[in-house]
Amino acid sequence: MKETEDCSGLPRGIDHVGVTVPDINAALGFLEKAFGAVPLYRNVTPDHPQEGSKVEKILDLVPGTVVKEMCMVALGQGPCIELFEMHGPEQHSALRPCDFGLQHFAVYVDDIEAGCARFTEAGGVLMTEPQKQPSLEEGPGNLFCYGKTPWGMIVELLATPSRERFDAVSPEKRYQPPRRQSGKAE
Repeated sequence: MKETEDCSGLPRGIDHVGVTVPDINAALGFLEKAFGAVPLYRNVTPDHPQEGSKVEKILDLVPGTVVKEMCMVALGQGPCIELFEMHGPEQHSALRPCDFGLQHFAVYVDDIEAGCARFTEAGGVLMTEPQKQPSLEEGPGNLFCYGKTPWGMIVELLATPSRERFDAVSPEKRYQPPRRQSGKAE
């Protein structure tokens, strides 16, 4: 083992978030149109789905569930989204923010009005208009808005250009994705 390797077991950060959708191609279309997402690769395809007791155990799936497709998707400069299309005997609608578990993911946009317009043009539904960030996150230009994807999952669009208040009380500066390179996935 190299001396420079980190053996602490601490994470570098979030690599990806897994999201189960009813139709992977429709979800990809939405993410591409709303956020300029880029499909990277499909590591499960309809020709070779994952099913059976081994995959049910690995993923804690209800018996009879089939993983039809999986696609890793780049979303700007941050963590990826790993889309899963699964079909099984016991599936439920997306959770509400008050339910336990992953409740939403947030995307940083420099122009929240344009980001919200892209979201709705792609088929998403905004729950409100952009709002001022509350409490320590309040500041000039700091806005957020929640919306639902066509399959019912919650996504937050946010902009926090004024970070002084929360950075002043945090032990480390909060991560902010770098700006997109012009011309990429616009």
